[in-house]
Parts: sequence; structure tokens; C-alpha cells
Amino acid sequence: MTEQFCEVGKLRAELLQNLGAVGETVTSYTEDIARLDVLTLIEKVMQKIIHSLAKKEAPVLELNTRSSWSNTRFDKSVGLLMSSDTTVTTIRSDCPSSVHKFALIFFMELFVKFICALEYYCLLSNRDMYYNDPQLFVTQRNLDLIVDDISCMLRVPRRSLHVLATSKGFISGDLCYLEADGTRVECSSSSTTVPVSSNVSGITNIVSSAKFVLVVEKDATFQRLLDDEFCTRLHPCIIITGKGVPDVNSRLMVRKLWETLHIPVFALVDADPHGIEIMCIYKYGSVSMAFEAPSLTIPCILWMGLLPSDIERLEVPQDALIPLTKNDESKLIGLRKRPYISCQPTWEREMDIMLKCKQKAEIQCLASIAPHFLTRVYLPNKLHYGGWI
Repeated sequence: MTEQFCEVGKLRAELLQNLGAVGETVTSYTEDIARLDVLTLIEKVMQKIIHSLAKKEAPVLELNTRSSWSNTRFDKSVGLLMSSDTTVTTIRSDCPSSVHKFALIFFMELFVKFICALEYYCLLSNRDMYYNDPQLFVTQRNLDLIVDDISCMLRVPRRSLHVLATSKGFISGDLCYLEADGTRVECSSSSTTVPVSSNVSGITNIVSSAKFVLVVEKDATFQRLLDDEFCTRLHPCIIITGKGVPDVNSRLMVRKLWETLHIPVFALVDADPHGIEIMCIYKYGSVSMAFEAPSLTIPCILWMGLLPSDIERLEVPQDALIPLTKNDESKLIGLRKRPYISCQPTWEREMDIMLKCKQKAEIQCLASIAPHFLTRVYLPNKLHYGGWI
């Protein structure tokens, strides 16, 4: 096994050599905000609203616009960051639109909940908050967006508001740790998975001898790796999935593993525009969460597969491939224009191959070569020969 991970070991040495500069860049962003400081920020917003009411003026809230690329800037060592001069959206309490009125009510109620939570050191689940008044919030997504807007407005990470997001990801492999409540979590079972913690920042005592972390795009692929006992065959390693577009906790967990273990992190995604975009979210972040990027991104993540160039090299049968749709082509062209792609020339070449061939492929297409080709040939060879970009 030592020979198996020779290239992985060389990669880790390179990453450690570059770690100092990167660590200094992001340290100031990743520290939690003190409880009393968060309370002060919340109270200032409340005082502003009360002051407006005392003057018989309509209270307003100004929210940073989190959906525009123009409000972000790219830092190669961190990812997508929110610009200091972002445009804002004003929510007025006297607006005739019912949406804005309801939005203000949402914020007011959430602020009260935050204050109560912070004063008594308790943690709030966004699910609990939603079911406390589902008629008010209408959908869980409405509440989640509001919490993120408040977090962005105050310029504090969600965890500093003591709000826990619901996790959807799973993790398995050579890993054990303690949850914030003292529960010991063991992830080493070869056939079962462990849900990603909803309180990643509270995790301590991480113990692992893993040589690498493999971030898997889809749950189906993740389950296939488990069924084929990938973590046993390629021991020691850790595999994790956010089950598609990753939730915040899955991204936090991958980031925490990197910060704690300092081992290579690889991405296994479909050779299609959607898979590439998901990999970019893990690596560089998203526009909507740019304000919290330094605690979520893993700039050192590398693309293990499925590479568009692998499709031709491995002679994947044509009937296992899927033609690119017009939407796929538009998405791919849009990805090529993003600021972080220009610093990844090897990724650009792979995307150009996809555009030229006008075909995409799911990881499952490798089963058309042989049933266990992914876990017994493709990934072992990638790790042995350094087949990542």
C-alpha cells in the first residue's frame, strides 16, 4: 500500500510546503465571532428600527445582494469573496408589496430568536425554527435564505448566530471524532455511512490515518464505493458526499478535514457541466455564500475524475455516453467565463474536449467497461499514477 500512495504522498508534501502562505491568508476570516459581539451587531439593527419608529418613519433593512457576480471578487488562495462595495437591496416596512412586508416580519422574528439563543448559549435548528411557525415561513427554503441574508448583513458566519443547518451529506472511512455533546462518532464501518454533523464547528478530537479525502458528487456513486468496499481496498482513506449540490455542512466538513489532517482532497464528479460546477463550489465557493467563503472553500481540491479525456482514452462505449444539450453547452460556456477557470488551464482543456465532442458522461458509464471498473481499476490507477488535475 505504501507504493500505491507514493504519488499521493508527493502531492501532500507539495501541499504542506504551500500551506503557510494560504493559512496566513485565511486565518482572519475563519475565526468565530464572539457571542457578545454578535449580540451587539444584532442590537444595533434593532435599535435602528426602533429609532425609525420613534421618529414615525418607516423602518428599512438593507441587505447585501447575494445573487450577483458583480458583488464578488476572486482570490486564488481563498475562492469567491464578497466585495467590500456590494450593491444592496432595501426592504421597506411601508412597501405596498406583501412580500416585503412579510420579509420584514421574518427578520424581526428571527432576530428575537437569535437574541434568545445567544443569551442562553443554546443552539437553534433551522428545522425547529421552521416548524415553530410553518405558516409564516411557508417553506423551509424561505427560512434558510433569510438566515443567510441576516448572516451576510451582519458579516458573521451562520454558526456564530448559533443556527444549525440540516445536513444531507454522508461520510465514511478512516475517521473518528467527538461531537460537541461528547458523542464519539466512528466512521470506519465498510458497509454503513455516518450523516455529516449538523454542528461541524463543534467537532473535536479528530483521529485519522487517511492518505486522502475523496469528495463524491452523487449519492449513487458514494453507495457504489461502499458496496465495493472501496475504503477497505484503498485503506486508509475518507469518502464524503454532499448528494449533489453540497449543503453548507458538507462543505464545512470537507474544509475541516483539510484544515485538521492536511491531506490531499480529490473530487469525483460526472463529466458534465453540472458535475464541474459542483466541484467548483467545493473548491472556490458560490456567489450566494461568498461572504462566508473562507470557512467553506478548499482551494487545494483536485479533479480526480471523471475527466472528459478519460472517455476517449478508456474507449467508453458510445451507447454509454449522452449528447450535450443546448442548455449543457450554454452552461459549459458560462463556466469557462468564470474568473477561477482561467487559472486552471488543464480544466479548460477538459471542458474544451467536452464542447468539441458534444458529449457528456456519468461516472456510472465506467460500468459498461466492467462491473467493478470504477473501484478496482479506474480509481486505484488514478491514485497510483497521479491521474488528477
